[in-house]
Amino acid sequence: MAEQIPSPESKAGAREQPYKPCGMERGKDPRGDTSQIREPGSVGLGRCPLVAQGMREQQRKLSFARVTLKKVRPARISRVGRCLFSEENLPAQFRDDSSPKNPRFRSGKKPRGHPMQPLRFLLMRKLRPREICGLSRATQIGKLEKSLEHLRKQMGQALQFQTQGEETCVIWQKMVESQKQNVIAEFDKLRRFLAEEEQKLLRKLEEEESETLPRLRENKAKLIQQSHSLEELITELEERCQRPALGLLQDVREVLHRSQDVKLQLPEVVSMELRTVCRVPGLVEMLRRFRGDVTLDPDTANPELVLSEDRRSVRRGDIRQALPDSQERFDPGPCVLGCESFTSGRHYWEVEVGERVNWALGVCKENVNRKETGELSAGNGFWILVFFGNYYYSDQTFIPLREAPRRVGIFLDHEAGHISFYSVTDGSLLFMFSQVTFSGTLRPLFSPLSCSPIPMTICRVIGGAEESFTS
Repeated sequence: MAEQIPSPESKAGAREQPYKPCGMERGKDPRGDTSQIREPGSVGLGRCPLVAQGMREQQRKLSFARVTLKKVRPARISRVGRCLFSEENLPAQFRDDSSPKNPRFRSGKKPRGHPMQPLRFLLMRKLRPREICGLSRATQIGKLEKSLEHLRKQMGQALQFQTQGEETCVIWQKMVESQKQNVIAEFDKLRRFLAEEEQKLLRKLEEEESETLPRLRENKAKLIQQSHSLEELITELEERCQRPALGLLQDVREVLHRSQDVKLQLPEVVSMELRTVCRVPGLVEMLRRFRGDVTLDPDTANPELVLSEDRRSVRRGDIRQALPDSQERFDPGPCVLGCESFTSGRHYWEVEVGERVNWALGVCKENVNRKETGELSAGNGFWILVFFGNYYYSDQTFIPLREAPRRVGIFLDHEAGHISFYSVTDGSLLFMFSQVTFSGTLRPLFSPLSCSPIPMTICRVIGGAEESFTS
């Protein structure tokens, strides 16, 4: 085909058109119209039919890259700078010379910088649209596949954790239910065990009663019979004394003989000591849940009492100390109070008495008369247990003792209105005040009673979760 020479009119028209870069015409979007794309420095090429046909072919080829270029504003693309595409996706001649990924850099050539041409010219001059579209699509697909793989992996883990969570909930519910059943079974077992122990103790007491009571009753019957015989003989002698002389002398020898033959028969000695003691297995250990740390108040101590530096031990000395007299101090009673005050709740403490032959322990009201010279009884606001070597005395009650305790536990239940004394040595109950209406503040009371080098010591609470007492 012969080359068509543009006419002078077309050349003149071309000269009349000022130079406008491709896609930079005012008010036009190069992404939507590529018919006016020109090479840099060209003049009026858009009006040549051949050039226009070539541009239309180029437009068809560039249609593959429109998706990639759709969001790119050419007006904002720097003429000098880095390419918007990854260097791995561009040929070596378009990469930064200073990048280690450039073959020129690895070949040992001196790196040099070069201005990057605008993206639209790179696409038109050096790369085909299909190559650009293929590179971009492959890259995005690779990234999407990696993200999809990551999400699928996370989803698998999430489903696995969800399944494990459901199984954990089921297992936990089964564990709780099993533990509930264990608690019910163990307490039921404990109740049966305590009921059996209770019945065992009651049977022992009944055996002791059936063994001892008849002997006591027999002694009582013999004493009644002797009293009746003595009463008859006394009545007969009194009547004879009222007779006249002749009647008085009648059979007097027989009467005197019978009177002289009368001898009182002493009853059989029956031990009043109970062999069966009140001992509830594990009760002392249970009461230790309410343990508290108690110390002595020196302002309330009798002048004859000697307190240790840690205010936990007390003994009665031979010398009366020169201490200020006050209403808080006990005198003449050899007593001292604890610093702690009890107005409610349950409280437990232990006292080491050792081999002392007498002592007194308990509680009293805060406002008791501390100058009291009489008996310290419940009527005066004192609930105490007194030990006299081989028996206890409390509230006008004498209690024989088989074995003296070396450590005594005191338990106060303010709301229930009772205070109990236990032998920590064997866990048995020594004495108990019950159905008492405690009003006001109560304080622990300690009294060594007699002079002795052996002190009374309040046991210290030690340990952690399994706390116990030590002297």
